Amino acid sequence: MADLSDDELLAELGVAIEKPKARTYTPREERIIAGFEDVVRFYDEHGRAPQHGEERDIFERLYAVRLDRLRELDECRVLLAPLDTHGLLNTPEAAMPVDNIDDDALLAELGIAVDPAADDIRVLRHVPSADERRAAEEIANREKCENFTAFKPLFEQVERDLDSGVRVTRPFVRDAGFLKADITKGQFFILGGQIAYVAEVGDPIRAPNGETDARLKVVYSNATESNLLLRSLQRALYKDDAGRRITEPEAGPLFAATTEEGDLESGTIYVLRSNSDHPTIAEHRDLIHKIGVTGGSIEARISNAAKDATYLLAGVEIVASYNLFNINRSKLEALIHRVFAPAQVDLTIRDRFGNPVKPREWFLVPLAVIDAAVEKIRDGSIVNYRYDPAQATLVEA
Repeated sequence: MADLSDDELLAELGVAIEKPKARTYTPREERIIAGFEDVVRFYDEHGRAPQHGEERDIFERLYAVRLDRLRELDECRVLLAPLDTHGLLNTPEAAMPVDNIDDDALLAELGIAVDPAADDIRVLRHVPSADERRAAEEIANREKCENFTAFKPLFEQVERDLDSGVRVTRPFVRDAGFLKADITKGQFFILGGQIAYVAEVGDPIRAPNGETDARLKVVYSNATESNLLLRSLQRALYKDDAGRRITEPEAGPLFAATTEEGDLESGTIYVLRSNSDHPTIAEHRDLIHKIGVTGGSIEARISNAAKDATYLLAGVEIVASYNLFNINRSKLEALIHRVFAPAQVDLTIRDRFGNPVKPREWFLVPLAVIDAAVEKIRDGSIVNYRYDPAQATLVEA
């Protein structure tokens, strides 16, 4: 007879085997267990229980407060006994000074809001998730920047540069040619909707994972500052869908005949000449140009020009075009129109329904001057110029 196991023998005898039921926990018990597991992981990583003290890492202080509370409550000691492989609940660190701060205050230091309406279970009311803990380190504590007046002109200049196209924003991505994830002193970024300026970079330090890191002083356009790690700033920029690197003024031309590796094509600036028989247009046909920017095909954009009052209800001729890379199209178009505003054609025509329309993008300006304006946009000097109709040239503003 083949050897049978105990369960099989009992089954042969007709004895029902009752399998132990898996224990279920209340939401409160699950939070207590999750919080204690954080403490156990700390012990596994550091070989000791978390300790109090202002010189300690804020998470260690939080775990120390948490462990004290767990030791005080008999129900928690019973619940956690099977998990307490290190005897943490039975060996209080009596020799260590105790923080005069509770876990809510510690969480507030981490920027984690406390909900007073939540169930008061006295223990671990607000256990931060792993993502919350990482976010706390990446954002760090932002404080008021006491000497913000020294940095304010820098932010104002960057905003002007972005408006004029002298600087552009580029995605902060990994391994994309010149779009490197490097961070150095003096660089500007957009993080969390604020412009961030790297004011200081500390000495290199070795991170636990072996990578080189450094402590940064970052000043934000809302007059706050923070001291966070370089790698933390990188991760925050990676995770922020709207996170961007702001280029240096000399980062390259806004327009180019050919692209470079990593360039992001944004569209085309076009210059059109009208075939309208309107007396004003007919008289100055070689000088009146429509200047615009499109993200698609110029041909597709003008395909219905004869039916569109914007194009003077007539066919048009493309006389010049320039490719755009890494630039905000609407801001560039506004910049060009502002430069040539003194030469805007004051013209009113009737649309197909007889309604008066005043097209806004037609300018009495020679094509050579438009070319000159593009060159000045390339080198960033266009902000210092305006068009003078009397001289038919660009002059310093």
